[in-house]
Amino acid sequence: MAAVDLIPFVLILLAFYLLIIRPARSRSRAALELQERLAPGVEVMTTSGMYGTIVEIDEDSISLEVAPGTTIRFAKAAVGQVRSPELADAAGDADDADDGEAGDGTQDTRDVSADPTLSPDRDTNPRGDHSAR
Repeated sequence: MAAVDLIPFVLILLAFYLLIIRPARSRSRAALELQERLAPGVEVMTTSGMYGTIVEIDEDSISLEVAPGTTIRFAKAAVGQVRSPELADAAGDADDADDGEAGDGTQDTRDVSADPTLSPDRDTNPRGDHSAR
């Protein structure tokens, strides 16, 4: 009878392990692997969304070049993703392809003269006043 009373307790412990402890261990392992892949010249994205190229690595921090001649120091733990050159090239090609297409291969045919909010050369801001843009 005592063994039957322990079954719910054992099931709760098993669920706790499967839902909390195991995923936390794999996240920790993945973070360590990511930090081991860091090297100068690698393009990364921080957890705050800042993109940059690693210039220098210290024991627990890195220096990122976010613009030519501009470096910022981050903690190694702040690196969220290592961006591969293929992904960076694909993103650059997508930005360069902004030639009026809507993204699904169709041409953007909105009439900007009919809607003043779409007009690129209007002389007022969205609030309607004439303050600087």
